[in-house]
Amino acid sequence: MNNEIITTEPKPAPFRIMYADEILFELCDPAAKLPERADDGCSGYDLFSVERVEVPPGEVKIVSTGLKWEPPTNEIELQVRPRSGMAAKHGVTVLNAPGTVDASYRGLIKAILINHSKIPYQVNVGDRIAQAVFARVEKSYTLKITDKVGETKRGEGGMGSTGR
Repeated sequence: MNNEIITTEPKPAPFRIMYADEILFELCDPAAKLPERADDGCSGYDLFSVERVEVPPGEVKIVSTGLKWEPPTNEIELQVRPRSGMAAKHGVTVLNAPGTVDASYRGLIKAILINHSKIPYQVNVGDRIAQAVFARVEKSYTLKITDKVGETKRGEGGMGSTGR
């Protein structure tokens, strides 16, 4: 089997330092707010609900932030992550954590919440429902097909194979 290049435009992979750039947000609802960090040590920016939604036990609800975004580069993503307080106190978390919002996406940013508790969880307008973490995404790889991947000590050991 020959090695085929999957990507059509291989690019050099120079190391780039990301400087503090502006990320643009469109407020698409009167209740929408810019994401906020509690302090300079926080990695995540709180995302706020623009709607009142009840999340029944064991169910999933999609909750809007009323925001659209435009990042300064296609080399970052917005990750929608759970808030630890909601999970610990109420059993409510982000289902697809972290949820990826691609740099090219221009629709409303939403959080997919699931209620793992036995009581309904009420989301109100202005509640912090998730957090956004901005992460650099490496996209300069060339993807190729090989006849066989190399061996490692772990080998094909999957979930739980490295210990408890």
